[in-house]
Amino acid sequence: MVRVDADKLPAPVGADYSASDAPYMLGPLDEVTVSVAGMDELSQKLVQVDASGRFSVPLAGTLEAAGKTPNQVATMIRDRLRQQYIRDPQVAVNLVRTVSQTVTIEGEVKKPGIYPVLGRMSLLRAIAAAEGVTEFAKLQDVVILRRVGGKDYAALYNLRAIRRAQYDDPDVYSGDVVMVDESRGRRMFRNFLQLAPLLSAPLIVALQKA
Repeated sequence: MVRVDADKLPAPVGADYSASDAPYMLGPLDEVTVSVAGMDELSQKLVQVDASGRFSVPLAGTLEAAGKTPNQVATMIRDRLRQQYIRDPQVAVNLVRTVSQTVTIEGEVKKPGIYPVLGRMSLLRAIAAAEGVTEFAKLQDVVILRRVGGKDYAALYNLRAIRRAQYDDPDVYSGDVVMVDESRGRRMFRNFLQLAPLLSAPLIVALQKA
């Protein structure tokens, strides 16, 4: 374990899009609604993206949806309908349910579980999605685990310090694991905390494989 000289966890790279800068990207098994104004026969109440990242729409055929925003998919459908001599089709694609971009929240929160990441999500918002911390939670012991570029990182945060604006509320990304007051999370930082038990900024480390 090596301490990282930074005040923020590195953001996901490559295929892991940045939720703070980009809209939601569709993925396998997500559910959307497709509607074409004035054409009920082309509108589907609910469509699920299949495991390969595709779904079908009448007259538009099969579309590659994974990795595209709902607006981008709507544009694809619109272009294909124009090829079928439908003049100026008005298409809307709306996300209904996501299973492809999620964050795991565990430990001393009221509802531990897996939650969707829609647009920008911060640590405080993630914990709020789990209905907040329990009365037993130690607010100084909140850990985010993240994998970036093949490397594993962990960061220790103090929720009370964030709420007091002592440092920024960090962004949470798809694939992150948030651990609230879990002993295994705290153990990762034991040696560092023995040297500096009072932290005025997040403690970030790169995890080394055994």
